[in-house]
Amino acid sequence: MTSKRFCIISALAFVLSLIQAPAYGKFILVIDAGHGGNDAGAIGTYSYEKNINLNVALAFGALVEKNCSDVKVIYTRKTDVFIPLQERAAIANRNKADLFISVHTNALPGGKIAVGSETYALGMARSAENLDVAKRENSVILIEQNYKEKYAGFDPSSSESYIIFEFMQDQHIKQSISLARSIQKRYVSVASRPDKGVHQAGFLVLRETSMPSVLTELGFITTPEEEAFLNSSSGVQKLSRAIFEGFLDYLQTVDGRIRQNIEYTPETVAAPKAGQDKEQSSGTEKAGEDIDKNSAVPDTTASKAEKAEKKATATKSADTAAATPRRAKESSVDNKKTEQKKQTETTKETSSKSNSRQKANIEYRIQFLTSTTQLKKDDPRIASYKGVSFYQDKANGLYKYTCLPRHTYKEALAAQKEVREKIKDAFIVSFKGGHRIELSEARQIENGTNQDKKQER
Repeated sequence: MTSKRFCIISALAFVLSLIQAPAYGKFILVIDAGHGGNDAGAIGTYSYEKNINLNVALAFGALVEKNCSDVKVIYTRKTDVFIPLQERAAIANRNKADLFISVHTNALPGGKIAVGSETYALGMARSAENLDVAKRENSVILIEQNYKEKYAGFDPSSSESYIIFEFMQDQHIKQSISLARSIQKRYVSVASRPDKGVHQAGFLVLRETSMPSVLTELGFITTPEEEAFLNSSSGVQKLSRAIFEGFLDYLQTVDGRIRQNIEYTPETVAAPKAGQDKEQSSGTEKAGEDIDKNSAVPDTTASKAEKAEKKATATKSADTAAATPRRAKESSVDNKKTEQKKQTETTKETSSKSNSRQKANIEYRIQFLTSTTQLKKDDPRIASYKGVSFYQDKANGLYKYTCLPRHTYKEALAAQKEVREKIKDAFIVSFKGGHRIELSEARQIENGTNQDKKQER
C-alpha cells in the first residue's frame, strides 16, 4: 500500500510539473510600456510619460534577459510608437504569455502633489482615486479609430461603464495580486519608494489578457521631485530593478527556483525624443518583437531637461524683445482697420434682432486632442493648428483641445475634413456662449435662426 501511495504521489507531482511548465519550455513574459507615438500619456514640466514608461520597461526587460535564461521576453513596443490597448493584450495572448506587466506613470490634475508607487490588478475600483487612475489610463482609446465598436461601447469617462468589472471573475486574480504585492515590496526595499499599495481597478488592457497581469504606476510626473527622479538614470535603474526583483519573487512561487548571482551592470538606452514616431519614420518595427539584448538604462537626467527648457525660454524671450518694434507698427495699422470694421459692424447690428445675436453665440470647434494636464502654447502637438483652445471635462479633469472655430455646421464639416488629414478621429463639438452643448442642440438653434432670417426677407 505504501508503495502504491508513493507511485500515486509521484505521478501527481509529475502532472503538476507539466501544468506549471511554460509553453515552449520557457516562461514567457510580456512587458508593456504604456502609451507611445501620438499618445504622450501624462505630461510633466519637461517630460512625457510615454518616454519614462519605455525607459523603465527596456531596463527591466534587459535585467530579465541577462539574468533569466529560462524566460523569454516580449515587448509590446520597443520605440516611440502607438499601440492600441486591445493590440497590447493581443500580443500577449497570441504569444501564450505566462505573465503581463504594463508600466505606467501616474499624474494628478490641478497642481496637486503626491509621491510614491502603486500597482494594480484587474477588478472593480473601490475608491474614487483608483477609478480616476483607470479613467485616465483608459482614455487612450479615444484616439483609436472606431473605439466604440472595438470596445463594445465602453466610455472611459463614464463611471457607469466600470460597473462591468464588478461582475468579472478573473481566474488569475490571486496570481496577479501576488505579483503586485511582490513589486510593491521591492519598490520599498530596492528603490526606497513610498508605498501607495496594491489596488484593483478596471483597466481595459488588463481585461483583455488571458494570463496573470498587473499595471504598475512608477510615480507622479506632475510632482516636480518625482518627475526629476523618474527622468534620472538613478531613478530608472532603481525602478527597473525593483520590478525585476518583484518579478523574481513571483517566479519563485511558480517554479520554486531561487535565482542567484544577479547582475546589475548599468548600460545605456537612448531615450526616444518627445513626439518622435519611429513607426512612421522607419516602418521596420513590428509590435511584439524581441528587443536587442544590449538595452538597459537610459541617461536622461532632470537637470539636462531643465537646462534645455531654460535655454528655449531664453531664446523665446530674445525673439520677443526683437519683435516688439515690429509688433508696435503692426498694432497701429491693425487699430485703424479695427475702427473701420467696427463702423461697418455697428451699421449691421442696428438691424439685427435677438435671434441673430443668439446664433452669434453658437460656435463649432474641431476636437483633436485629449490631455491629462494643460499643455504649453508651443507644445508641438497643438502649435501647428489654428484657433486652438481647450475646455476641461468636469467629470474626469481631462483637458480637451479644439481648433478651427466656425459659426455654421457646414463650415465645421469642412474644418473637420482638414484636421482629419492629420488626426483621423477628430470630431465636431459645439458651444453656446462658451459652454459646451450637444451638437444636436447647436444645429437646432442654427436652423431656427436661418428660418427666422428667411421670414424677415
